[in-house]
Amino acid sequence: MISPSASSLCLLPSPSTEPEQRHALKSSSKRISETLRTELVHKFNSSLELKQVHALVIKTSTPLLALPLSRVASVCALTPNFAYAQKIFNQLDQPQLFIWNCCLRNFAESDSPFDAILLFYQLRMHNVHPDSFTCSFVLKACVQLMDLFHGRIIHALIEKLGLQSNLVLQNVIMHLYASCGDMSSALLLFDKMGQRDIVTWNTMITQLVKTGDVDLAYKMFVEMPERNVRSWTAMISGFVQCGKPKEAISLFNKMEETCLKPNEVTVVAILAACADLGFLDLGSKIHEYSDKNGFTRNTHICNTLIDMYIKCGCLKAALDVFEGMKEHTVVTYSAMIHGLAIHGQGEKSLKLFFEMIQKGMKPNGVTFIGLLNACSHMGLITEGHGFFTTMTKDYEIVPAIEHYGCMVDLFSRAGLLHEAHDLIKEMPIKPNAAIWGALLGGCKVHKNIEMAEVAMRHLQELDPFNDGYYVVLANIYSEAKRWEDAARVRKLMKNRGLNKTRAWSSITVKGMVHEFVAGDDSHSLSMEIFEKWHELLVQMRLKGYVPNTSVILLDVDEMEKENFLSRHSEKLALAFGLINTRPGETIRIFKNLRVCEDCHASFKLISEIVGREIVVRDRNRFHCFKNGTCSCRDYW
Repeated sequence: MISPSASSLCLLPSPSTEPEQRHALKSSSKRISETLRTELVHKFNSSLELKQVHALVIKTSTPLLALPLSRVASVCALTPNFAYAQKIFNQLDQPQLFIWNCCLRNFAESDSPFDAILLFYQLRMHNVHPDSFTCSFVLKACVQLMDLFHGRIIHALIEKLGLQSNLVLQNVIMHLYASCGDMSSALLLFDKMGQRDIVTWNTMITQLVKTGDVDLAYKMFVEMPERNVRSWTAMISGFVQCGKPKEAISLFNKMEETCLKPNEVTVVAILAACADLGFLDLGSKIHEYSDKNGFTRNTHICNTLIDMYIKCGCLKAALDVFEGMKEHTVVTYSAMIHGLAIHGQGEKSLKLFFEMIQKGMKPNGVTFIGLLNACSHMGLITEGHGFFTTMTKDYEIVPAIEHYGCMVDLFSRAGLLHEAHDLIKEMPIKPNAAIWGALLGGCKVHKNIEMAEVAMRHLQELDPFNDGYYVVLANIYSEAKRWEDAARVRKLMKNRGLNKTRAWSSITVKGMVHEFVAGDDSHSLSMEIFEKWHELLVQMRLKGYVPNTSVILLDVDEMEKENFLSRHSEKLALAFGLINTRPGETIRIFKNLRVCEDCHASFKLISEIVGREIVVRDRNRFHCFKNGTCSCRDYW
């Protein structure tokens, strides 16, 4: 180890050292000194340190430009030393407003955008006249903070300075008003603008979509003189968000005609529309496009693909996407856990949860909704109650109304109606209609009239115009042959102007969606459909099928009940699918209501007769019929 004194001696030239060596040592020492000075000049963090560095610069005759001016500005911007920084800037040829604007931009884009507003007031206090860039950076901070108060002040200043013709500023002001919820001011500004560009139109459409005014957004979209991918994507996303997936897909098809290529945001939106409608063909096409363009490296897109395949009844494809992902998030696991649960793969759902925990990933509230759904669909009461307890005890997740709904559904399905009722009464939050509806559904399964009437009293207060609850109660009465009570409920519906939601089922064949309603004979292939069903009925009877006419809750004879049964919408859709698809091809049907017991029994037999997999998505879950069995194991 070299001692400090020895080290110092090494730098001093000895008398015997050659002149060239002495010169080299002096040059080296000078370079070291300059390096140290340069490092000091760039390392100040306060006004006091700045003054010390400034003194060093003067003492060593270093050019003032050696000071990092943006750092000088940021250190002095919000302190009483603002004027000190001004004095430094005034000694330079560069205009000081440029330096302050750079500082404003940095503040506006930082984690503390309010600093930009504070600096703006400093500039005004010290008579630094703002320009359009100054105003744009402060407005950007206001947008970040949703600060309409200061935004209005800047808007007034822009008018005073005569900068109102600046389109960039006008666009930012309009964005500020709209994002802060003042749509009337945003629209007024939009109408008064003498000039608009594609940013102007896109901003208004995006903000209108966010407020839910999709009709006005679409009107503007149609009026746009020019559209880019962002314009189309904003409108497609708007239709999806407001529950208009058909319109979203129609618009996407028109976008494709313009030869514009969808970006990652477009892909997420259209996949969500495919999920809502069960459009597997289009969803698969988007998946191929995403693979080709490298979008599947995006975890969010992969999560959306998983959700789409799950909702389209293609569990294997969802698992393929899951297993092909390099990175899984809690959203990924939650989506897959829920998907397995509603497809009757409850054991795999629970197994995936434990795999997630072993990897050190922390579940969230959505994860537990999937788990509780899995337990509910399999009748795992003990396990479900354990997860409900674990959620709060181990993960500090406060149960939301959805978690209580899952627990009530779990108890109700299993016939523990009094336990479900007790849980509702003990809930720390007020139960909603979905909670009482879950109890009512359990009452129908287990034919408990007394508890059904209790649930219905609450439902009439919470959701008096939902026809489904009245229909369930009327059906409970009808099954018990209490025809007068059933008639009373139907009369109550009529008095309230409620009509029973008509059951419909849809099936997509060769890219076209075909819809059927119960008793439908309007389809162009109705005769072939009825003949196909009759053919299936003959084969089913040979296997011991007896129509379950108890599901027809009308006081009519057995023959008429059987006729009603054969015209259920899912049966018509199935017959149509068998006529128009290749042998062995999976048939996917979507129904708006719950599958009835007779259709469920029929589909099990037909899956064996025709050697096909039949996937039915009803209001609650998926039923995957294959080789004479159903994935729900007859527990639904």
